[in-house]
Amino acid sequence: MSEIVEIIDTLESKLKKLLNKIDDLEQKNLELSQELQKSTTVIQNQSNEIDALKKDYETLKIANSLLGSEENKRDTKLKINSLIREIDYCIAQLSD
Repeated sequence: MSEIVEIIDTLESKLKKLLNKIDDLEQKNLELSQELQKSTTVIQNQSNEIDALKKDYETLKIANSLLGSEENKRDTKLKINSLIREIDYCIAQLSD
């Protein structure tokens, strides 16, 4: 009979340890999920910032071309032509 009690006590002890491990792992999982979410937010913000900086760079490049720089003259002409086509398309849409 005493052997059964010892086995039960051992099982209880092991079960408590397992439950504690499960709780610890769940807590760690929650922490990691929060950290992942924060990292994802940071990456998204940085990606948005990169996009904004690229747009600023393109704008500065065009402005530099308009001021007489020969380097990006072709790109500027293409951009202006593209904008003119867009405006023409909008006017055509408004006319209909």
